Amino acid sequence: MDAAADHDRSDAEMWPWTAIAEFPPETVYTTSGVLDDNAPDPTGIISSTYVRHGRIRSPRNREGGLERSRPNRATLQEGDLAVVLVRRSGDSAFVTAEHAGWTATRSIGIIRAAPHIVRWLRIWLQTPTAKARIDEDVTAHVEPTVSLDTLRRMPFPLPPPDVITKYHRAFSLIEEMIDLHQEAARKAVELAGAIHDDWSSAGSIWETRRLGAVAKAKTGQGSARSLPPGTKGSGVDAITPTDLFDRAVPHVERFRLSSPTAAAEAWPPGTLMLSTRPDGAHIAVTQHPASPTRGVVAVRPADDEDTWWLYHELRSRSSDVARMAQGRNAREISARALANLSITWPDPRTRADFHATTDPLHAVAKQLVSASTTLHDLKDALLRDISARANALPEQEAESHEESAYPSLPAVVHTSLEAETNHESGWSSED
Repeated sequence: MDAAADHDRSDAEMWPWTAIAEFPPETVYTTSGVLDDNAPDPTGIISSTYVRHGRIRSPRNREGGLERSRPNRATLQEGDLAVVLVRRSGDSAFVTAEHAGWTATRSIGIIRAAPHIVRWLRIWLQTPTAKARIDEDVTAHVEPTVSLDTLRRMPFPLPPPDVITKYHRAFSLIEEMIDLHQEAARKAVELAGAIHDDWSSAGSIWETRRLGAVAKAKTGQGSARSLPPGTKGSGVDAITPTDLFDRAVPHVERFRLSSPTAAAEAWPPGTLMLSTRPDGAHIAVTQHPASPTRGVVAVRPADDEDTWWLYHELRSRSSDVARMAQGRNAREISARALANLSITWPDPRTRADFHATTDPLHAVAKQLVSASTTLHDLKDALLRDISARANALPEQEAESHEESAYPSLPAVVHTSLEAETNHESGWSSED
């Protein structure tokens, strides 16, 4: 144990602290985007909206006309690191060949450097230490924002290139597995939806019912801001509208917040939690006792075996549900309005057959979501370990860094960086 601790401490002391501003200008290029986030045509444009969970997830493909656009300082190149500056400050993603040539908006910062530097920065920006530093420097005149200059001056430890390569491989494999699990879960739910659509084509022989006649619905109450951060075993899950948006599958292993509501008063596992936006209805299925907050409607059929039919029926009528919502952003949905929604309701035997057919698909999706959660926990543990190792520097040395702001890179690091820049990256620092 002591030998291992000494080894970890020795490794940490070998990680010199530096900052982007300390690198020679010819080896690191930084800039911010040039376009407004609300540009009229998002084709070929990357904003902070599309940089999530380490990936650029643009909803639109590259189209004609982009090649004719004139390159500018914010034209992305393969290998760049795109960093979110607004709202989710510090979230970052590599630019792949798919988005090379696209243009970044002002909510994005661009860091262009040797591959091992960019790889490490993407990892480091996810650590608790980096997030805490960013939170300290965030300004919120309109929206929480961190400046590019703050990122350039923010200190970070820099391990040797071989250590970075090992971390990069580990994180890449974890993220690839998460993506595979999420994609497989999404396909399983989509298949269940396709079966529903096929069966619904015979809807003319089935009756149409009001949702309120076959299910119980209740509008949530209370503000999410008044709830404490969710902790395991504390209260019940508190479901907010934000928890339901942009989910590829309805299954959620755990939610962010907890409610002091007693479990006996909460909605049981298997309840549908629904919220709306202009793009339609967003629904999750609870795995633990849960309580909806304002803007969320809890829906539960009279028979548990009707859950999947009701879920897919609501998904198929997503736009109808959204039209029932009030407010400028269609986010004020009520149980009373939802109870009046007309839905197709087959006979009991058909509903039971549908449950028997689709329940295994949802079980697979749920299992994959659980596996993804385990991988996220592993990733978080690695990030905490990196923070702990980086912060293991002697206290007097850390204080010295604070006094001198940002120490210069050792010569060995400069040599390695310049060699990698010249022989691997192939980019020019010219603007």
